[in-house]
Amino acid sequence: MTFSICIDSVFQGIDRLKALEQVKATGFHAFEFWDWQEEDIGPLAKMAEALELSCVGFCTTCFNLTDPGQRETFISGLKESIVQAKKMGASSLITQSGNDTGQTRSFQQQSIIEGLKAAAPLLEGEGITLLVEPLNSRIDHYGIYLESSDEGFEIINHVGSPNVKLLFDIYHQQITEGDIIRRLTSNIKMIGHIHSAGNPGRHELDSGELNFIKVFSALESAGYKGYVGIEYYPADPPIEGLKRFLRQWECKVTTK
Repeated sequence: MTFSICIDSVFQGIDRLKALEQVKATGFHAFEFWDWQEEDIGPLAKMAEALELSCVGFCTTCFNLTDPGQRETFISGLKESIVQAKKMGASSLITQSGNDTGQTRSFQQQSIIEGLKAAAPLLEGEGITLLVEPLNSRIDHYGIYLESSDEGFEIINHVGSPNVKLLFDIYHQQITEGDIIRRLTSNIKMIGHIHSAGNPGRHELDSGELNFIKVFSALESAGYKGYVGIEYYPADPPIEGLKRFLRQWECKVTTK
């Protein structure tokens, strides 16, 4: 299990190149970000290589899987995003479901499944994993279709591709449904990435109602080998909060 820093949230407002330097200085070895269209990612790729940092991934475009009429746009955006992922040396891309269109739940779920099935051969051919992320609509993403990880796992199971997995965001799922450790550990094979932030507030991991050391320890014991993204908005200076978490985790590891 490896930790990845989301530079667009943890280092919000800081130039991405400087953010990478701070990721390295803090003692982490991987990063991720959100929108590849915001700027030329060429310099970011060069900086990551120079610092020996791994780019886990970033978002694709066109989050509209609930609408079958937008499928061609989704696939086109995915193709463009794969090109950028190759430039960054990233092996994954993130998508969300899109908003609830007002159609029946079964219609929209089937549209998501068919869209992901259409994307699967492209992803498998390019060696890219597409991560489908449920979000909460209570606080952050009003109107989103896919909130439940349970429904997310059902969708992933129906798609049946090793290159389409769930992004389990602990912050969002704690708001939506809770029961975090059981949901994570019992569905480990369908999870391709994890996000984390304290709830309430979406701040440092030790600021909220969950014991993240216990959550991550359970993941480790369950055999999770992927990345855990640290994706919060800092209440403390970013480097201070990250180093504090690293000390907490290392203390847990060394006292087994």
